[in-house]
Amino acid sequence: MKQKTTKTASKRFKVTATGKLLRGHAYSSHNKNKKSKSRLRRQKEPVAIEKGMKKKMKRLLGA
Repeated sequence: MKQKTTKTASKRFKVTATGKLLRGHAYSSHNKNKKSKSRLRRQKEPVAIEKGMKKKMKRLLGA
């Protein structure tokens, strides 16, 4: 039987055309007035997933 995509994972991670997995940053949803503007700007950019987690995440996404 084909494995279903884990919906929580599909909402949190994005697969690029080259096959990289991107994720968002943590600690960026509230209490923003304490954080510097440069920190908030950096946290908007998605970042690639570490190599150790890539295989597990691809399995969750069904990719």
